[in-house]
Amino acid sequence: MIGLLAAIIVSASIDSTQMVLGEQTKMQLEVTCTAAEGVQIPKPEQQLPTGVESLNLQPKTDTVTENGQLRLQQEWILTSFRDTVYTVQPFVLTASGDTVKAAPQTLTILRPEGVEQMEDIHDIKDIERAGIWWWDIVMWILIAIGIGVFIGAIVYVVLWQQRHKQKETPLAQKIILRPAEEVALEQLDAIKAAKIWQQGQGKQYHTELTDVIRTYIGRRFDVHSTEKTSDETLREVKPLIDKELHTRLSQMLQLADFVKFAKYEAMPEENERALNTAYEFVNATTPQKEEEEEKV
Repeated sequence: MIGLLAAIIVSASIDSTQMVLGEQTKMQLEVTCTAAEGVQIPKPEQQLPTGVESLNLQPKTDTVTENGQLRLQQEWILTSFRDTVYTVQPFVLTASGDTVKAAPQTLTILRPEGVEQMEDIHDIKDIERAGIWWWDIVMWILIAIGIGVFIGAIVYVVLWQQRHKQKETPLAQKIILRPAEEVALEQLDAIKAAKIWQQGQGKQYHTELTDVIRTYIGRRFDVHSTEKTSDETLREVKPLIDKELHTRLSQMLQLADFVKFAKYEAMPEENERALNTAYEFVNATTPQKEEEEEKV
């Protein structure tokens, strides 16, 4: 529908002039004029008949200017909750003291299917609180207990396996060490057979010799000789061996220090004596069978 007043053109349309009670339809308004000043667009509540409502009471107005013409556009969303035929006088505009009206339209509101009387339509009922269904509570309690028992069983099995692994692991991984004297004498035999000092490797010879003795002292007397100086080692083993053996051990270690750190070239008899001292020290400190049996 279109209304005209001087340079004002009014057009309006309803998307659907027939709808079911409670549904919505759109109504568009478009006003074209040479100047916006003096043109007043009515509000929905001023325009619509009683029973027809606009869901957007403050519709947004879009403004477009083209070729010196100003175009105003609005969109109203209409609905109704009464089954009847309405006459919608869409727009009555005022410009410069005059009014312009567009032709009226009809809007038909129908009842929903299956509804013969309006009395059959009722408001939505309030939410009702359902009674306590004790069997549901018992069921959920039983489920929770079952889950707890299941988890507990899994934890018990895991812990049981871990305990048994801890008990079995030491036995499975236990390393049976050969006697300290057996290992030391075997290493001394290897040094003797290699004859490296005869090949001009005196420093290497005394290094290997003292390493064997220091390792043996660590196992035999629980003295960490490999981490100590010769003097510290001699002080700690002094109360554990006789005086003469301690003296020979001291001479052997001091000679090795001279060779390794002072670039001293030992005489052949000194090299032989150092090896013999090592053999004597191991044999003299090897526990007798009676002592081993008493320890057992």
